[in-house]
Amino acid sequence: MDTGFLWETFLTLLGGLPLTLELAITSILAGSALALAISLLAVTGGAMGRTLTGAYVFIFRGSPLLVQMFLIYYGLGQFRHELQDLGVWGFFREPYWCAVLALTLNTAAYCSEIFRGGLQAVSIQEIEAARACGMSGVLLFRRIILPIAIRHALPAYGNEIILMLKATALASVITIMEVTGLAGKLIADSFRAFEIFIVAGAIYLAIIFVVTRMLMVVEFWLSPHMRMRLNGSVHV
Repeated sequence: MDTGFLWETFLTLLGGLPLTLELAITSILAGSALALAISLLAVTGGAMGRTLTGAYVFIFRGSPLLVQMFLIYYGLGQFRHELQDLGVWGFFREPYWCAVLALTLNTAAYCSEIFRGGLQAVSIQEIEAARACGMSGVLLFRRIILPIAIRHALPAYGNEIILMLKATALASVITIMEVTGLAGKLIADSFRAFEIFIVAGAIYLAIIFVVTRMLMVVEFWLSPHMRMRLNGSVHV
C-alpha cells in the first residue's frame, strides 16, 4: 500500500463529496414528498387510487435503478424535438437533473410503501381518542396520525436513506463526477483500482456512519414515551 497515493486519492475523491451529498439530499427530499402524496392517495383514494399507486410502485420497484437512469438520460434523448416543443429539453439534457429524477422516482416508490405502512399502523383507538379531545381534519392528521406514522416508519425509512446514499454512485454512469465518477477517472489514469476503491468505500462508510447516528437521534427524539418507560423501569 502506498500511503502517499492513498492520501492523494482521498483528497481527490473528497472533491466529489459535495455533489454526492447534493444528489442524495435533493433526491431524498423530493422523493419523500412524492412518496407521501402517493401513500395518501393509496390510503384515501379508493380503488382507483390503489390501482394507480400500485402500478407506479410495481414499475419502479420491479425494474433496476440503473435501467431507469439509462432510460431517462439516454432514452428520452431520442425524443429531443418533442421535448423541445414542450419546453423541457433543457432539463433532460443535463445529466445531473436526469440522475435526480431517476433517484427521486425510484426512492418514492419504496418510501410510499414505507409511509403507507406507517399510516396504516396508527391504531383506530388513538384516532378515536384524539377525536374525543376535539381534534379532526388537518389538526388530527398533523398532531396525531403523522407523528405516530413517522415513528413507525422511521427504521425502514432510515434504511432507504442509506440505500439512496449508496445509489448515488450509479450517477457516475451518466458522466456525473461525484465520488464514484472521480474514482473511475483515477482508475483509468493510474490502473490502481484496489487502492482507489478502498478510499472510495471508506468515504461512503464515513457518510453512512454519520447518517445512522443522526437517525438514531431522531428516533430517540420521536419516542418520549419509550424513554419514560425505560426511566420508570430503571427506578423500579
